[in-house]
Amino acid sequence: MQDYNSIRTAGTATRSAAVDEGLRAYMNKVYGLMAVGMLVTAGTAWGMAGLTLSDTPTQWALGNGHYLTEFGKTLYLSPVKWLVMFAPLVMVFAFGAALSRLSVQGATTLFYAFAAVMGISISWIFAAYTSFSIVQTFLITAIAFAGLSLYGYTTKRDLSGMGTFLMMGLIGLIVAMIVNLFLQSSAMQFAISAIGVLIFAGLTAYDTQNIKNTYLQLANSDRDFLGKAAIMGALQLYLDFLNLFMFLLQFLGNRE
Repeated sequence: MQDYNSIRTAGTATRSAAVDEGLRAYMNKVYGLMAVGMLVTAGTAWGMAGLTLSDTPTQWALGNGHYLTEFGKTLYLSPVKWLVMFAPLVMVFAFGAALSRLSVQGATTLFYAFAAVMGISISWIFAAYTSFSIVQTFLITAIAFAGLSLYGYTTKRDLSGMGTFLMMGLIGLIVAMIVNLFLQSSAMQFAISAIGVLIFAGLTAYDTQNIKNTYLQLANSDRDFLGKAAIMGALQLYLDFLNLFMFLLQFLGNRE
């Protein structure tokens, strides 16, 4: 009986070690995909800033020593701005709907395409804020995100109860942002920024734990399914990071 128990304990420990190793590899893949997506977004935004902003005087002065190029005028001042603004939102919904029909490689390519479109959408920040404040806020966001994600990964507390509350808050936040596009209320914008930081801080911890639990539940699934789940997890964390950055930038950014 003692030998049998020893064998059973050893087998359980082996399976547990295999799950832990698989989880680490899975989370590394999620974070890796997210990091590459952020680099694509940052590179695209910086590149678009070079095409839309100029130090050479034009008729579209920004009042900070910068001027809009003809392309910048089209991108930010014409009806094209609405396409640029809402294209990432459309792509997110399309991504979720098409994921089951895509291969892992196709889903990865679509994720990076979305990251590039998002870079175009947020490239205006280089016209509105100093480069130093953008970099400073990015570093602060990275530190905060790392701490929140680590908490979500390591905590024994079940965060699933936060999900419904956070999603309801997110829907309300999106509606408020759309309304304020027309109202242009500074007080409402301040409230949106404060609530946005809180919501995406909570979502960072919640999504990290949810991604971890998803792997533990689906560890025996085929690699193709797990690969798509990793891409979806990377998208969730990418959106958490980016939105946390954008809302913090409204507090910490030094406007030109």
